[in-house]
Amino acid sequence: MIGLQRLETGLGPVQVAFDGDGAVIYLGFPDHEFRTALLAKVQSLGPAPQVPAAILGRLALQLDAYAAGRRRAFDLPFRLHGSPFEQRVWAGLLRIPYGELRSYGQLASELGDPNLARAVGRANGANPISILVPCHRVIGASGALTGYAGGLPRKEQFLRLEGALRPGD
Repeated sequence: MIGLQRLETGLGPVQVAFDGDGAVIYLGFPDHEFRTALLAKVQSLGPAPQVPAAILGRLALQLDAYAAGRRRAFDLPFRLHGSPFEQRVWAGLLRIPYGELRSYGQLASELGDPNLARAVGRANGANPISILVPCHRVIGASGALTGYAGGLPRKEQFLRLEGALRPGD
């Protein structure tokens, strides 16, 4: 099994794995709905090393600052492994600004084909690096909160924190 490391953060406990260069290759929650499939994919990359406490501390500080509303972007190295289409979707996620939302269809249109909304949804769900790659900023066409592997309450929490949802939304 890969070397998952648990961090206690202002967002609650997270689990993280790094590659040999100290880049994040997995960041999720212990109760992550699709955790098993994502971890199997990450495990196929080979053993993940334990990283120095300084790197874990930097990640924890940035996640704590995000949870407190003091950080809008992350400057930690990460490496995404996926199909070319997944890579395109994840790059699209990284272009969604803090506090903004996109529907799956909007993201598909931005990628050049509005008919790919379902495929975008599947790629979004396959994102192995929650929060740093902001898949929580994607919602259903109706504006409904749908499909967050970390759970809809957590998705709502992040969107409220970012100001994308207002009281009463």
